[in-house]
Order: sequence, then structure tokens, then C-alpha cells
Amino acid sequence: MADTAPRPPLRSPLAHAAPRLAAATRASGGAVRLAELPFLTQVDVRLDAKGAAADAVGPALGLTLPTEPGTVERAGESRALWLGPDEWLLVGPPGGARDLETRIRAAAGDEPVSVTDVSAQRTTLLVAGPRARDLLAHGCALDLHPRAFGPGRCAQTDLARTQVVLVSRDGGGAGFWVLVRSSFAGYLADWLLDAATEYV
Repeated sequence: MADTAPRPPLRSPLAHAAPRLAAATRASGGAVRLAELPFLTQVDVRLDAKGAAADAVGPALGLTLPTEPGTVERAGESRALWLGPDEWLLVGPPGGARDLETRIRAAAGDEPVSVTDVSAQRTTLLVAGPRARDLLAHGCALDLHPRAFGPGRCAQTDLARTQVVLVSRDGGGAGFWVLVRSSFAGYLADWLLDAATEYV
């Protein structure tokens, strides 16, 4: 007999922090904007960047897998982040992991490819506003100046001693995505809230 018991609603790693993030945004007078973007689809893909699978997978996804280190390709609401010479992270709207996996495997055919849904592994923090770079610079050793880390760039780095994937989003005032492991999300949110008090 099928289990018909209702499932509890999903709860994001930072659901408890949403009021504090919103309050810090208001208190900064627009200098910084902090929010969680929960449940984004995140699919890790590994394949030979010079092989037939790479040539087939990009068009199947409607975007190009970036080959330049630390770059991001965007198509609509989806992004492909370069994580290594043979590794990409595909990020898109919630609920799209199964479709992405199916399309990638179908496009790759018999070519070797690894496709892993890592959506539950991380959550995403939005850090935006005119002082977003200054805020992140308090705890990140990367040069975040727009000439060095402008829109369309990404990096695996440490922020406040926490491993993250940092994405500089394109578009005026779009800010940054900070992809952080769910188990460290609360700590990192607390750190960002503390660092943001400088702008209150």
C-alpha cells in the first residue's frame, strides 16, 4: 500500500534567520541586502571538457559549459559554473535537478559522465547592495574589485573560514551568490549579520 501520509513542508537551512536577514537589510538603508535563496537546483557534472560529451551536453542544456577557469555561463535562469578542468556546477530554479540529470545523461549517450544532484548539500545566500563587496571582503582573501572579480566570475574560496562557492552575478546591482554547505549556513549567516552592523 502506498504511503499517503502528508509530507512535512521543506524547511530551508536558514528559514529561522530570514527575519534577521531582512531586518539587517532594512537597517542598512540599502547599503547591503541579505537574503537566503533556498532550494536552488544544484547539479555537479564531471566529464571530459574536450570530449564528445561536452559538445553534446551544452546544447542540450541551452548553454555553453565554460572552459575558462572561474567563469560562469548563463542562459535564462540557469547558470553553469566552472569549478575545475572537468567539473561544473549547474545552478537553476528549484525542482529542476531530475530534468537536468535526464537531459545530461541522454545527451552524453555512451560517453563517460558523472551527474550528481547536490541541491540538498548547500543553500545560497544573496549578498547585494552598494557595500556588498566591502562586506564580503571582511572575511574573504580574494580580490573582489570588479576588475578582478566582476560579473560572470566564480570561485571556490573561504569566507569567514567557511568553504563556499562565490558567484559575482551579472546585471546592475545583482550582487553575489554565496553557496555554502547547509551545516555551515547558520554560522555564515551570523557572521554576515555581525559584519553588516558596520553599515547600520
